[in-house]
Formats: sequence, C-alpha cells, structure tokens
Amino acid sequence: MNNKGVTLWFTGLSGSGKTTIAKEVERKLKAWGYKVERLDGDIVRTNLSKGLGFSKEDRDTNIRRIGFVAKLLSRNGVVAITAAISPYRDIRDEIRQMTESFVEVYVKAPLEVCESRDVKGLYARARAGEIKNFTGIDDPYEEPLHAEVVCDTQTESIEESADQVLAVLENLGYIQVQEVPNHKI
Repeated sequence: MNNKGVTLWFTGLSGSGKTTIAKEVERKLKAWGYKVERLDGDIVRTNLSKGLGFSKEDRDTNIRRIGFVAKLLSRNGVVAITAAISPYRDIRDEIRQMTESFVEVYVKAPLEVCESRDVKGLYARARAGEIKNFTGIDDPYEEPLHAEVVCDTQTESIEESADQVLAVLENLGYIQVQEVPNHKI
C-alpha cells in the first residue's frame, strides 16, 4: 500500500454535499487500510477557529488553519480530507501552493438545490437578513477554475461522486482502489 499523503480539498456551497461525499470517501479509504483524517469546516470552527466571525479576513484565517493542519497530515502519509465551503478562490489557491500534494474537489450544485437541502434553515435565515455574509446569498462563492474533480450532486449519487474522487486519486498515484469480494464497501 502506498503511504503517500494527500490533501483532498472539498469546496462548494453549503448544502452541496461536501461532507456527505467526504464521509463516503473517508469510509472507503479506511476500509482499504489508508490513514485518513477528515477536517470538517463546522468542527474546525468549533475547536481550532473558535471566536472567528464570517468576514472575509476571518474566513481566510479559518481556511489557512485548516490548510496548515491538512498539509501537516498529508506530508506525514495521511489522506487529509477537508470539507469547508472555502468560498474564495485566492485562499484556496494559496493553500494549493503551500501544499505539496493537493487535490481540489468542487462539489457543485445549484443554489436552489442547496437551499432545498438546508435542514438547518440557514439559507432562509440569510434571505431574511438574520445571517449576514452568507455564502451564495450576500457573499460570493467563487467556483474553482482548475479543480481536479467536479462532483455534480444534482445529477450524481453520493456513491458515484465518491467513486469519481477515488478514481482521480488512483489516477494521480495517491491510492490503489481495491475491490472487496462478497460485500459492498
């Protein structure tokens, strides 16, 4: 088994499916024996970036922190999976430049689809003016220009999206996809 680490950077609007796909990729990689850590945006904000708001400066600081931890993990043979909106292209590109092994996954879904999936009601609160600087409503989301993987969650199942990510990781030499006989991973 290859011990080459990689930072797998999931980006997309809230509700696009980043965390769901990231969890499926994580599950499969762990089943195959890979060292994997998932850095979810909400969890990191609670534990590593507590006190930061949602201004561009605070969001950039949060993303830099996630990127720094992911870089440390990946350079030590871990598949570091991040799932954070990371709405600004310049900061994602900055993380890419500082990280030796970086794969960007754009989890793409139209705003109206993301809003329909919003179980927390965040989009409705943002539209009502209760939440300021909400990505996709009154703060921009800058789509990646050169993502290694684009998962269209409006048309793909979670399984299809996860398998697409794994296929790209294999094509880039980070993993070897494995079949497990007689049961589904």
